[in-house]
Amino acid sequence: MQLQRVLLATDGSQDSRLAARAAADLCKKSGAELHLVHAYRYPQDYGYPGVLSEDYVEACEESARMVAEDEKQAIEKRGCPVAGVHVEAGPAIEVILDAADGLKADLIVMGSRGRGPIRRLVVGSVSEGVVHHADHPVLVMRGGEEAWPLRWVVIGDDGSEAARGAGELAATIGGHFDARGELVRVFPELPEQDTKGRAFNPRLVEDALRRAERALGERAGELERPLGRRPAIVVATGDPAEKLVRLAAEKEAPLVAVGSRRLGAMQRLRLGSVSTNVLRAAEGPVLVHPARR
Repeated sequence: MQLQRVLLATDGSQDSRLAARAAADLCKKSGAELHLVHAYRYPQDYGYPGVLSEDYVEACEESARMVAEDEKQAIEKRGCPVAGVHVEAGPAIEVILDAADGLKADLIVMGSRGRGPIRRLVVGSVSEGVVHHADHPVLVMRGGEEAWPLRWVVIGDDGSEAARGAGELAATIGGHFDARGELVRVFPELPEQDTKGRAFNPRLVEDALRRAERALGERAGELERPLGRRPAIVVATGDPAEKLVRLAAEKEAPLVAVGSRRLGAMQRLRLGSVSTNVLRAAEGPVLVHPARR
C-alpha cells in the first residue's frame, strides 16, 4: 500500500508532538505529502453571552494559527516539508474529518490528547470520535518517546476486509522502520459442543484452530513483502482486545493494528468493539482501519 497524503491533526499537546514526529518520519520515508490541521473553539465570553468582539475573534484565530505554524516549523526542522496547513474553527472531530475528506487522505495521524488509561475508559476523546467516524485509517499516537520509531507491529486479523486493510497498512508502515511483526487471530471462548450439549468437543476445536493457522500463514506470506520480513503468527482463544493488548505489552515499542466494523454509537456503549477496547486499553500507538461503508 502506497501512502500519498497524510493528515496530521495537531493541538499542541505532548501526544500531539509525538504524532507530529511519527507523521514527519513516515512521510520522509514514504514520500507522502504531509498536511496539518488544527481545530479551535472560541471560549465563552461570560461578560457578554453570545457576543464576541471582532478583536477577540481575531485574537483566537491568531493564537490558533500560531499553534499550527509552530508545529509546521518543528516538522520542517526534521527535514519534512509541509504541503498544507488547515486552521478551522469548530468541533475538533468535524474539522479533522472534513479536512481528511477534502484531501482524500490515506492516513490520519493524531495524538490521544494525553488522556490516561482511566480517563480513556470513562470518557470518549477526540481521537476516539475520529476513529469511529472516519472513512480513512487513523493512527493514534501515545506512549511517550519510546513509542517511536516502531520496533514491532501487532496485527489483529479476523478475516474481515477492514482487518486486511489494517494489516497491509501496518506492514507498510512497519517496513519503513525495519519493524518486526506478529499476526494474531483470537477466537472467543470456544463455543463448540458435543451432540448432547454437555461439554466442549476437542476435535472440533482443534480442527478450527488448524484451519485458522493455515489461513493466517497464507496471510503472513502476503504481508512479508510490505513488512520486509514474514510476521510470526499467533492463534489464540479469549477476549480479542485483551489478548492483542497483552501481546503488545510484551513487545518493545509496539503498534497494535485492528480493523473497525463501524458499530453504531449505542452498540459501542452497550457491547464495545475490539477496535474501541484496544484504543482505550493499549498503552502505545493504535492503528484502526475502517470497513467500507
